[in-house]
Order: sequence, then structure tokens, then C-alpha cells
Amino acid sequence: MMPHYNLHQHSTFSDGKETPEKYVEQAKKLGFTAIGFTEHSPLPFQTPFSLKMENIASYVRLLEELQKKYEKSLSIYRALEMDFIPGLSDDFDFWRKAVKADYLIGSVHLVKPDRDNDLWFIDGPDQTIYDKGIDLFFEGDIKKAVARFFAQTMEMIETQNFEIIGHFDKIKMHNRNRFFTEDEKWYQKLIDEVIDLIQQKDIIVEINTRGLYKKRSTTLFPDGITLQKIKDRNIPILISSDAHQPVELDGLFDLATKRLLEMGFKEVMYFDQRIWKTIPLN
Repeated sequence: MMPHYNLHQHSTFSDGKETPEKYVEQAKKLGFTAIGFTEHSPLPFQTPFSLKMENIASYVRLLEELQKKYEKSLSIYRALEMDFIPGLSDDFDFWRKAVKADYLIGSVHLVKPDRDNDLWFIDGPDQTIYDKGIDLFFEGDIKKAVARFFAQTMEMIETQNFEIIGHFDKIKMHNRNRFFTEDEKWYQKLIDEVIDLIQQKDIIVEINTRGLYKKRSTTLFPDGITLQKIKDRNIPILISSDAHQPVELDGLFDLATKRLLEMGFKEVMYFDQRIWKTIPLN
């Protein structure tokens, strides 16, 4: 049985391709019981992907209208995917209150180098931006670059309040085993440190399928050794497609479900009436 819900998706309020109601219509076609809109949080500088300050009231109002319109057939949640940048992004709870969020996803897309005021964008379709950032900000040292990403991730976990951590090993996406492999000891040491914190804070780990169905990655976020460690620690998980258009709502949920069952996972998290609960994966 595949998940019958998706709690990570983006509409035209951030960098998605369709209005929220288009996602709702697709969710109903798929037989979903719940969806959650997680627009990228506002940032104190212009970006092509963040929720704009002037659209916050409209986001709150429209989601409330959709919740009422579809309350008998689909649970609709209003949330944010929080972009964490040390010294630049606002406290997560500020935006939780501002949009009356049901939950928050904490993510790192823009890495702040220690000695530089610029930002390294590790996401998106352009691999050259990732490669140039390693040279420009870290003197070509991939270990320093990856360590900075995970240090920022751990600072987010330690200082912010959120329920789900989004694609927490996304730093590997544009790597494609060119600069490092996931089984290297230095990399897994960083992974262990992050997982320790995730477990301490009782945060849900998102199993994100977007890299695979967009063909930007050959694995899930997370997968392999990292995913096995999450299983061994009994850390709660959920499957998300990180959809940016309605057709992606259940993107590779079948593959992710099969993968998790093969690894011995038995349950995933579900958000029901604004309460987190576990439901069987199979």
C-alpha cells in the first residue's frame, strides 16, 4: 500500500507551477485523504522561490477557504518549508504564527560559508552552480563544503522548532559520486552527528522522492547506509514527493514504499486532525 497523502508540496504561492486548488483536485483523483501545502518561507532578500510577504494574507485566506470547501472529503493543511540560513532567516516560530501553520518542515537549500557573505545554492537543476560553489567558497575542498552544509543543518536542529526535517542529505544530489561516496568514513561521521541530533529532538525524517523522479539523483533523500541508520534508530519517517506540480503528488511513492519495506520499515507518520500518529506502511 502506498501512502494516501502528501505533506510536502509547493503551489504558485512559492515556486510551484499551479494554484492550490489544482493540487486538491489531483489529490482527490488519487484518492488521497490529506495534503499539506508547504510554501518556502519568506526570506529577507529577493528569491524566485520564496513566499512573498505581500502574499501571506492571501495564502492564509485561500487555504482556509479550501479547507472549508473540501472538509468532508480531504484534509488540507497549511504549513511552510522553512529555509534556514544562520544570521539571515527569521526564527521559525515567527512564521509559524504568521501563517497559522499546522506544522513546519526545516530545510537547508542555501549554505552560508563561514568566511563569506555570499550564499551557496546546493539545489535546483543546474549542477554547475554546485560545482562552482565548491571552488569559490571552499577552495575546491569538498569535505569542507559538505561539513558546512551539515553544520548549518545541525544548527537548525539545535536552535529551531519544527516537526519534519526535509531532504537532510540533499548535499549529495549534484555530487553524483564525483567528489565523494556515501560510504566514506568522514561523510558517515557527519551523518551520525546529524542523526544523533534528529533523534534527540524527536524530529520526523522525510523520505523525499523528488531527486529521483526529476532525475537529479540516483537515490532517495535519504537512502542507503544513511536510511539504514535511521531504521536502526527507530526514528519516525514519512514519504514526501516535494511536488511542484499536481502530477508529481505521488511521484515514485510506489518505489519508495517498496524500498522501505525491503529495509524492514513497518510504519510511517501520518497527520490526522492535526495530530501526528503512526500508520502501517504495509
